[in-house]
Amino acid sequence: MRKTYIALQLGGWLLYIILAIVTNMLQGQLVTIAMLFQYLIAYLVGVLSSHLYRNLIIKLRWTELRLLSLIPRVLVGSVSFAFLFQLLYVTADWLFFGSESYNFVEIAIQILNWTVLFVLWSVIYFAFHFFQRYKSEEIKNLTWEAHKNEVELNKLKSQLNPHFIFNSMNTIRALIDEDPVKAKKSVTQLSNLLRNTLLMGRKKTVPFSEEWQLVQDYVDLEKKRYEERLQFEADIDQRAMKFEVPGMIVQTMVENSIKHGIAHLPEGGEIRLKVDVKDDELHVCIVNPGKLGSDQKYIDKKTGFGVINTRQRLDLLYGEDADFQLRNGEGETVETYIKIPNKTLSI
Repeated sequence: MRKTYIALQLGGWLLYIILAIVTNMLQGQLVTIAMLFQYLIAYLVGVLSSHLYRNLIIKLRWTELRLLSLIPRVLVGSVSFAFLFQLLYVTADWLFFGSESYNFVEIAIQILNWTVLFVLWSVIYFAFHFFQRYKSEEIKNLTWEAHKNEVELNKLKSQLNPHFIFNSMNTIRALIDEDPVKAKKSVTQLSNLLRNTLLMGRKKTVPFSEEWQLVQDYVDLEKKRYEERLQFEADIDQRAMKFEVPGMIVQTMVENSIKHGIAHLPEGGEIRLKVDVKDDELHVCIVNPGKLGSDQKYIDKKTGFGVINTRQRLDLLYGEDADFQLRNGEGETVETYIKIPNKTLSI
C-alpha cells in the first residue's frame, strides 16, 4: 500500500507538471531553464504539501467518515493546503529568483487553482482508498463464505458414511439367516465399498468413472439382498467418465431409489440409470417405481436424508448452475434428475 501511494504521489504530480509545460508550449510560451526550475519547485512543493495533507487525513481518520461528513472537510482542507502551497511556492520562488511583486488578484487566482487541484487530489485519494477497502472487505467476505461453505460441505459429507453404513448393514443382516456364505462375501464387499467412500470423502469431486464404479459395487451388494426383485439397467455416455462430480452423489440417489422404489414392493422392480453429457453439463436421470405426492414437505419427508443432503451439497458447490429435481415420471415411476456443470470449484 505504501509503495503504491509513493508511486502514485510522485507520478501524479509529475504528470501534472508535464501537462502544464505542454499547455504553455501550445500557447506559444518559450520554455526556459528558469521556467523549468520554477516547475521543479512547484513539483516539490506539491509533493510535500499533499503529503502533509495526507498525514492530516490519516490522523483525523477522514477515511472512516460518511460522504456527507467528508465533503465539507475536504473543501476546508483543500483551501487550507492551497494557501500553504502558495506560501511555500512564493517563498521558494523568492529565495531562488529574488523578490517579485504579486498583486492580490493574481494570488487569489493561483490559490483558487491550487484549491481545485487539491480537491482533485482528494477525490483520487479517497476513491482509491475506498476501492482498496471495498476490495479488501470483498476478499475477506469471500474467504469467510468459502470457509463457511467448506465447513458445511464437510458436515454434509460426514453424514453420508454413517447413513451408507447403516443401510448396508441392514442389507447384510437380512442375508445372515437366509444365506450365511453370501452374507460373508457381502461383508468383504462392504469393506471395499467403505474404503472407497472414505477416500472419496477427502476430495471435493471425483471423476465420474470412480463414482460409477461405486454405484456398480453398491448395486451388486443390494442384489444379494433383493435377488430377482432388483433389476438394474444403466445407459452411460462414455464422455461422462472424466467428468468431475461430488463423491457419492449418484450412489446416494441410487440407494434412495432402491430404498423407496424397490424395498416395499413384494414383486420388486427396475431401477434405470441414464447419464449423458450435453452442452458441457452432466445430466443424470434415475427412474424407479413409485409415485410422489404434490406437497414438497411430504416429498422430503418420504424420500428422507438422501434427497435433502444431495440438494444442499449441489447448492453449496455449484449454486444456481446445478439442478436437482424429484418428479413423477411416465406411469407409476419417479424420476430423480441431477444436472452438474463442468466447472472448477473455488471452495
